Amino acid sequence: MPVKDLSTVHQLVSDLFRWPASPEEWKQYELSEEQVHSFRKNGFVSGIRLLDENQVEKIRAELTDIADPNHPGHELFYEFHSNESTDPSTILFHALGAWRIKEGLHDVLWNPRFLVAASQLLGNVPVRFWHDQIFWKPPRQGGVVAWHQDYSYWTRTKPIAHLTCWCGLDDSTKENGCLQYIPGSHEWGLLPKPVIAGELQGIKDFLSKKQKEQFAHPQLAEVKAGEAIFHHALALHGSGANTSAKPRRAFVINVIADGVISDSNEPLLDGVPVVPKGALIQGQFFPLLFDPVMENQ
Repeated sequence: MPVKDLSTVHQLVSDLFRWPASPEEWKQYELSEEQVHSFRKNGFVSGIRLLDENQVEKIRAELTDIADPNHPGHELFYEFHSNESTDPSTILFHALGAWRIKEGLHDVLWNPRFLVAASQLLGNVPVRFWHDQIFWKPPRQGGVVAWHQDYSYWTRTKPIAHLTCWCGLDDSTKENGCLQYIPGSHEWGLLPKPVIAGELQGIKDFLSKKQKEQFAHPQLAEVKAGEAIFHHALALHGSGANTSAKPRRAFVINVIADGVISDSNEPLLDGVPVVPKGALIQGQFFPLLFDPVMENQ
C-alpha cells in the first residue's frame, strides 16, 4: 500500500505535540539569555530539552521501521545510506527525507520547543525548513562523522542564514560517538568540504597554525535522550566512533531564515523540483514552519 507523502501537509498531523494557543504559551519555550549568549560566542548551545520519554520512544520506533530498505515509503527519501562509512569495518546509517514518511518524524518540525529556539537563534525571524537527516551508529561498530561545517555542503543556497538542530534519541556520550565542537570556529569563515563519513580529522590539513591549536581542544557535547544541540552552519563539528554496547541514534532538523535563495539551477535535494537560481526557497518541500510575529498576535 502506498505511503502518503507528508511533505504535502504543513502542520501537525498527530497528537505528539500541542500547538500553543496564545503568546504566553509560546513564551514558555524561549531560551534563556545565557543560552543565546553561549550560542553567539561558541557557535553552539547544547542540552536543550525537546522531547519527553514517550516522544523519544515514538521516534525510535519510527526510525527502526523506516531503516528497512523494503519499507513502502522508501522512495520518498532524498537520500538513503544503510552504511555511508568509508571504513568497511564500521557502520553509519544516514538518511534524508524521513519527515515525508512518518508522522512523528514529520511533526518534530512543528515541535513548539524547537521552533521558538530556532527563531531566537536565527535572530527572531521566521523559520523555514531546509531538510532533515537521520544518523544511527550501531553498538561497537558505529562509524565516525568527519569534522566539517554544515554550510560547506549547502553552498547551493545563500546567504548563510542556516541553523542545525541535532536531537539525541539515546544518551550521547564520548564512548558512543557524541558530537564534538571547536568553540568559536563559526568565526573562521568557510573551510573546504570533507567526505562526511571519511577520515575523522581530514579537515585538519586545511587549518591555519592558530586554528590547529584550537582544534587540539575540542569540547564534547554529551546530551541525554530527548535533548538537542543547536549549532551555527559554520561551527566546526564531528563525532567519533561508537565503541559502546549501546546505539547512538539522532535526528537532525536543518532550517533557514525565511528569505534564503537558491544559488543553483540544479535540484537542491534529490527528487525535488528545481528552485531556479536567485529564487526564494519555498513551496511544498521547504515549508514555513514558524513566524514569531504571527504567533504573538
